Amino acid sequence: MFKMSFTIYRRPGMTRDEFLDYWKNVHAPLAIKNAKVLRIRRYVQMHAGDYEMVRTMTETRGCQPPHDGVCEIWWDSEEDRLAAARSAEGQAASREMYADELRFCDMSRATVSFGYEHEVIVEGEPTPSYRQAAGIE
Repeated sequence: MFKMSFTIYRRPGMTRDEFLDYWKNVHAPLAIKNAKVLRIRRYVQMHAGDYEMVRTMTETRGCQPPHDGVCEIWWDSEEDRLAAARSAEGQAASREMYADELRFCDMSRATVSFGYEHEVIVEGEPTPSYRQAAGIE
């Protein structure tokens, strides 16, 4: 499956709780409403928390400051995502989603990537191709 990962930050002046509440209770239902026309197979929100490990890894690895969350969306294929994006209905749905994103996301800091997942470990075990790559027979 083809996937998008969208790293998001809340708008300035918005508290973390306000941001997460809006994302979960306003934006998620909008995604549900538009899922069929956008051909979305899976949609996940990862709400980032203020954990000690985040601060530790940010310091020790020289990472950027933490984001507020990650949105992950899957399609059957890149072609399926493009077909949805090219349709008049898909374009209208995308405009609606984007207009709503501007209400709670700081787009100047957001990052987006598209691609295919490569499973390395599933249910605690390396996948066959990675077992070979790791020299595990």
